Amino acid sequence: MNSEIGNIKVRVPGSKSITQRALVASALAEGESLLKGPLHSEDTRMLRSALEAMGVSIIDQGDDLKIRGTAGKLNAPGAKEIFMGNNGTGIRFMVAVAGLARGVTVLTGTDRMGERPVQPMLDSLSQWEVKAESVKGTGCPPVRIESDGIAGGEATLAASKSSQFLSAMLLVAPYASMPAVIKLDGPLVSRPYVDITLEVMNAFGISVQEKDNSFLVPQGCYNARGYAVEGDASSASYFFGAAAITGGRVTVENIPENPLQGDAAFVDILGSMGCLVEKGPEGVTVQGPPEGGLRGIEIDMSKWPDVVPTLAVVASFANGTTRITNVEHLRIKETDRLKAMATELSKLGVNITEEQDGLVIHGGDGYRGAEIETYDDHRIAMCFAVASLRVPGIKVLDPDCVGKSFPEFWDVWKDVAVQLNAVRENVSTLA
Repeated sequence: MNSEIGNIKVRVPGSKSITQRALVASALAEGESLLKGPLHSEDTRMLRSALEAMGVSIIDQGDDLKIRGTAGKLNAPGAKEIFMGNNGTGIRFMVAVAGLARGVTVLTGTDRMGERPVQPMLDSLSQWEVKAESVKGTGCPPVRIESDGIAGGEATLAASKSSQFLSAMLLVAPYASMPAVIKLDGPLVSRPYVDITLEVMNAFGISVQEKDNSFLVPQGCYNARGYAVEGDASSASYFFGAAAITGGRVTVENIPENPLQGDAAFVDILGSMGCLVEKGPEGVTVQGPPEGGLRGIEIDMSKWPDVVPTLAVVASFANGTTRITNVEHLRIKETDRLKAMATELSKLGVNITEEQDGLVIHGGDGYRGAEIETYDDHRIAMCFAVASLRVPGIKVLDPDCVGKSFPEFWDVWKDVAVQLNAVRENVSTLA
C-alpha cells in the first residue's frame, strides 16, 4: 500500500472466485499450469488440499502456484475424509470433481457447512450416473460420492439458491462420457459468478454454448497455461466503501478497467450514490463526496450478493432510505448475512429493517460504538471496519476470521485508516 497527496493506493489479494475456478481447471488440465497472483487464504488452501488428496501436484513458486494437471484422471481418497471447513464454493466444486474420481469420496466441513444446501446438485449429478448423497439426509454436507466417472447427457438443475451448483457442474462437464447439457429448472441467482466460470473455462480451452436456458458443454480436456488472477473485487469493496463514507480518495491498483468479476460493479453503485468513480490502466478509483453528499438508493443486488454487507454500511451514512432487494440467498452464506447485518448495525443505532429478501436502511449519523459479532464470517468483520471510520468505539470480535479470504486485511486496513482519518480526524478502535 502506498499513497500520493490526496490519493490512497492499495492492492488487494487475488480474486477468491477466480482462484478457485482456475485451481480446478488447472488440476483437470493436461500439462503444467502456472497461476500468477492467486489468493492464498483459508478457503483456497482448503480447495488446494482437497485436490492434492486426489493426486494433483501443486507447488508454491513464490506467490504463484505451479499445478501439474491430471487430464481429468483423479484418485478417490476412499476412507479418508476431506475436510472443507466452511468453504461453500470449494465443497460444491469438489462434490462435482469427485464424480470424476473412480471410487468413494467423503467431503465434510464445519457445523455451519452442515447447514448449507447441496441437494439440488446431488440430484443433478445422479442424472449423470454419479451416486452422491447427503450422509445425514439433510440435503447438506457431509456428502458421500461414489462414482465411476460422469456419464454426461442432459441434466436439469435448480440453481435458485446458489450459482455454485451450476459452476461446479460446468467445470467437470468436459470430462463426461458424452457431451453434457445442463438445463436450468427455474431462476439462476448470482449470474456474474457463472460468467466467471465460463470465462475461466474458455481461457483453459473449453467453450460453452448457452441456449434456451441450457448450457451445452463439449467433451474435451483443459489446456495447461499461465493464468494471471486479477485482484479480488469483493475485498476491494471495503476500501471503496471507506472512501465513500469519509470523502476520501482510494485507488485499488489491481482491479482492472474491465474486470471479470461482477462484484466490480460495486463502484458503479457507489457512483449512483454520489461518489466519483474513475477506471483506467492505473486501477479503479473512488472519490467520496463531501459530508452529506451520499444519497440512498433502491437496488436489486441479486447479481452482487457478496458486497451487500459493505453497501449496507455505506447506506447507513447516506441521506434518505436505501432498499436492498432480491438477496434472500444471503441467508445460506457463511452466516445468515441479512440477519447478521440487521442485528449488528442496530447495535450502532442504525435504523435498519430486515426483510425476507433484503434490507431497508434509513441513513443518518451520530451512531454509537459497540462490540460487533462476526458469526465467523469474514465479510461481516471487514464491513464493520468500514463503519469504524465514522463511529468511534467499534470493536470487531474474532477479527481473525478474515483469514478466509484476506489474511492480511487488518495490516492493510490500519494503514489506510490512518490516512483516511487524517481526512476526518476521527480515531476509532478496530480489532
